[in-house]
Amino acid sequence: MLKHRGFPGRLPGSDFQFTIRRANPRGVTPIRRRERYADRRPADKRADAAFLEALWQHFGDAPFERGNLDAGRLSWLFGREVVPAEDPFDPASYDALLRIEVDVARASFPEIFDGGSA
Repeated sequence: MLKHRGFPGRLPGSDFQFTIRRANPRGVTPIRRRERYADRRPADKRADAAFLEALWQHFGDAPFERGNLDAGRLSWLFGREVVPAEDPFDPASYDALLRIEVDVARASFPEIFDGGSA
């Protein structure tokens, strides 16, 4: 499992985790699309935005390996802002390649892209 050095481990001041420390010995947690309903807590929305911003700053629009990125946090963005970068895609692989769907991410989180980093 690739460890993304320099990637934030969590949202500062919270328990929202962005990375995992080690591979799960019972198997890889698959990434799956989770629905984001309008009534989600503001803290959950901040965590999604902070995670996407960290992905954008770390990888930009280039494909990246899932590695030690948290499956639960990825699942909140998967299928919309973060999409598979390979076909076939294995959602239960630490080696799976992903990429940011920039146009969708920009529409969902304009505050991240207004600054124009990457």
